[in-house]
Amino acid sequence: MSIVNVNHVTKKFGKFTALDSLNLSVNEGEIYGFIGPNGAGKTTTIRILLGILQATKGSATIFGQDAWKNAVEIHKRIAYVPGDVNLWPNLTGGEVIDLFVKLRRNNNKSYREDLIKRFDLDPTKKCRTYSKGNRQKVALIAAFASDADFYILDEPTSGLDPLMESIFQECVMEAKKEGKSILLSSHILSEVEKLCDKVSIIRQGKIIDTGTLTELRHLTRTSILVQTERPVEGLKQNPNVHDMKITPGGLNFSVDTEALGSVISHVSQYNILSLSSTPPTLEELFMRHYEQQ
Repeated sequence: MSIVNVNHVTKKFGKFTALDSLNLSVNEGEIYGFIGPNGAGKTTTIRILLGILQATKGSATIFGQDAWKNAVEIHKRIAYVPGDVNLWPNLTGGEVIDLFVKLRRNNNKSYREDLIKRFDLDPTKKCRTYSKGNRQKVALIAAFASDADFYILDEPTSGLDPLMESIFQECVMEAKKEGKSILLSSHILSEVEKLCDKVSIIRQGKIIDTGTLTELRHLTRTSILVQTERPVEGLKQNPNVHDMKITPGGLNFSVDTEALGSVISHVSQYNILSLSSTPPTLEELFMRHYEQQ
């Protein structure tokens, strides 16, 4: 069941079209990756979902309610973490977390304490003394401790070190296990790759591809390193084989994933001694999309 539906949403700022007939849906218990370069329209989409901006055309609903008209009701059930967190300078981190948790009427203090320990945050310090990374920690702890039904995370690990990134990933998976839904906008493609069930790539206000990582990998290439008893012939002429070179480890090339079976079958005629294949990363998929366009 989908809890977020964005249907043909267009957003214009004067003559500039920030979003162009955008479609997106997030299912219950799903982690949905939303990736694209700066200025692609990710934050504009998120602001429409949060009820901060009104769409010029189209509709956006969360829990079946209009994101603009019913923003107050919707906000009781969602948690939002931006990429650059601003906090009240004279409150302590603990006071800010308590304030946000109380807004959700959640009294699970033990989970709040557990999150503070895991994220290694000193909650007694004033927010004005916090580094960017610690401000992110406050926002993340407040979000996960508030027991929301839908999390909107916009570059949430900005400023966090790798250890804290892994703690964040654990918290996301815990929320998913509880049936929560998450929209994750991130520049860290490895993070999206580890966490997300489905991914949409946005460019210039349009979604240019959507699917599971398995589905999207059909559109890209697998890297092959192979050693054979006899030199392989006839590969250079194959339009599905790219970047072929001979290395100390053997013959190295990339192959369009849909042609993988036929290429391996061709190579096997030359008696394979060793073979390793590397599935395409989201980063490769992302870069290939941009090269094509």
